[in-house]
Amino acid sequence: MVLTKEYRICMPITVEEYRIGQLYMIARHSFEQSSHGEGVEVVANEEVNDEVNGVGQFTEKRIHLSSHLPYWVQSMIPKIFYVTEKAWNYYPYTVTEYTCSFIPKFSISIQTRYENNNGTTENCLGLTPEELETREVDFIDIAYDEIKPHHYKEAEDPKFFKSEKTGRGPLVEGWRDTQKPIMCCYKAVSVKFEVWGLQTRVEDYVQGAIREILLLGHRQAFVWMDDWYNMTIEDVREYEREMQAKTNVKLQTTIEKAENAGDGEEDKKLESSKPSTPKSPKSPKSPGATPTAEPKSWFSWS
Repeated sequence: MVLTKEYRICMPITVEEYRIGQLYMIARHSFEQSSHGEGVEVVANEEVNDEVNGVGQFTEKRIHLSSHLPYWVQSMIPKIFYVTEKAWNYYPYTVTEYTCSFIPKFSISIQTRYENNNGTTENCLGLTPEELETREVDFIDIAYDEIKPHHYKEAEDPKFFKSEKTGRGPLVEGWRDTQKPIMCCYKAVSVKFEVWGLQTRVEDYVQGAIREILLLGHRQAFVWMDDWYNMTIEDVREYEREMQAKTNVKLQTTIEKAENAGDGEEDKKLESSKPSTPKSPKSPKSPGATPTAEPKSWFSWS
């Protein structure tokens, strides 16, 4: 059975404001979290038109995260490892899918809708009766839910932050019942990992990781409010393009360094173990190929 949770994240802003804040937060957070060959690489970002949902934005990203996984998962995957994210944003409704070519039986599906309320809509995402029967609802409090110590910054704590441009904050106990304006992100997250013996463990771990990301990201979207509040959609799209370009450069540079260092170590080991046997020359890289698209000899990436 697929594990499905519905996260409800309230924010002290409107749905219209959240659209800007979310785009700003994702672009900035992706850049700040990309280091040591890990982070978010943007592959595509383009406008799409859907018969049902209208005009939207499609993005495809590669999320490099090997060392962020628990050791028991790291032992089963290659060092250069990424998850593919495909998202269709028809604001205020979005669909996001995560897959991994190395683990074909693994996938994550997320449906999201935003409403100007404090999480009171019982079936905001139009789930089926069967889905509602197995759904678990989890309210995420951006101010009072505990965040992992290595992510905590006092300057990014909603309990202490006060916006100079809007006067909103700090968020006090019970803020979700008294704050105006207020909106809610409804996210139905389904995790599927069809490997006997590991299914429950992996699905529980992934749901926990997603919850932590949602908590951190929405805290940042609020406390960074004074940076994005006066932006138009054109402003934030331009900021997004600039940060994506910087993030890709940062990520590619560190990946290349890691690959070159790894190749050097492998060459040294080979030379020491077989001193009398000359090495065959390596095949040249195809012009224009990116490091992440190029497979290691013992793995085939699709």
